[in-house]
Amino acid sequence: MTDAAVSTAPTADAPTDPDAERVRELATRLVAEHPPANTDPAEFLGAQFDAGLAWIHFAEGHGGLGLRPGLQKVVQEVLGAAGAPNPVGRNPIGHGMGAPTVYTHGSEEQRRRYLRPLFTGEEVWCQMFSEPGAGSDVAGLSTRAVRDGDEWIVNGQKVWTTVAHLSRWGMLVARTDPSQPKHKGLTYFVVDMQDPGVEVRPLYQITGEAEFNEVYFTDARIPDAERLGEVGDGWRVAITTLMNERVSIGGNVPRRGTGVIELAIDAWRSHGSPGGPARDRLVQLWIRAEVLRLTNWRASQTRAAGTPGPEGSIGKLAMAELYKAITEFAVEAQGPEGMLMPGGYPMVRPEHALDLSKPQKAFLRCRANSIEGGTTEIMKNILGERVLGLPGDVRVDKDTPWTDVPR
Repeated sequence: MTDAAVSTAPTADAPTDPDAERVRELATRLVAEHPPANTDPAEFLGAQFDAGLAWIHFAEGHGGLGLRPGLQKVVQEVLGAAGAPNPVGRNPIGHGMGAPTVYTHGSEEQRRRYLRPLFTGEEVWCQMFSEPGAGSDVAGLSTRAVRDGDEWIVNGQKVWTTVAHLSRWGMLVARTDPSQPKHKGLTYFVVDMQDPGVEVRPLYQITGEAEFNEVYFTDARIPDAERLGEVGDGWRVAITTLMNERVSIGGNVPRRGTGVIELAIDAWRSHGSPGGPARDRLVQLWIRAEVLRLTNWRASQTRAAGTPGPEGSIGKLAMAELYKAITEFAVEAQGPEGMLMPGGYPMVRPEHALDLSKPQKAFLRCRANSIEGGTTEIMKNILGERVLGLPGDVRVDKDTPWTDVPR
């Protein structure tokens, strides 16, 4: 494994591409006028948003320039080389899922209110879909929202809600018409997580942290103005969130040799760089990581704005299995040291999500990758039915009123 093997990724666009040159010039000007080393992260990200370099494919005035999504790679190259702050790390759920949902289904007022502070990380977002009785079958959820004039009164419980304890806003799908089949009686809302009817409780996980939470709604009130999409059209809006979630989880395009594979490379090097089977195994993992990186890079060049297609499940499925294999290698490469958890198990509620800087923690946390955003089994069903065109799974309750479904 040589240093040449961890060189930077190929340039996203040819220098003769006028749109790419425009984006590169804007990004270069941004880091010149707001040097990352001397600029507050939120201030820098605000300037990035205002320059249209937040989500390049969004419209001007909403953090974008109305260009093709693949040009975001040019922004990442320039800003990454300058050491600019990463907006995803500050607000992973909001950046990867909330922003495209608000942009696609929100009103002009909602876009202007939410997108900029979401991108800067000044307002963190969470996603509230799963329930104790509705995980993979999320459309079977039972949290109720009842109309009361210009507001909705919400009662119910959500679970496995990442960073809910840090969030200012939450994305909520609730049942507004139980007499309809499960997919048709849902409505999508933006929830004020500071509402007195919202209670967030920690769920401690195997890493010793409570990144996940359960959320209880007791007569929580949501203004109708905070609804995304039409009443009863919540499933269509939720699909936008879910498809973007899978791309957010599995569609990452890091520089070559960085990301999770870097943990394995560092562990191997720091423990003597053994040859033989260990080196061969690491090379195979590096090849798999590079194949996934290039596949995601190619997909990002052609991905349309709005709701990604079912092919986003490919990256998510491949990433979940690959990350397990990589982190297992990184832990095993440390020998007996790999059995120890650096810093112990603090039993805290973390201030940042997805801190995977230590192999042991990454090894434990990545168990969730095959569950969150759709289980591995669900991903295989999606690919089989919607990409390969295989016969659909049996769904006996699809057209049955929700109130008539046994539970």
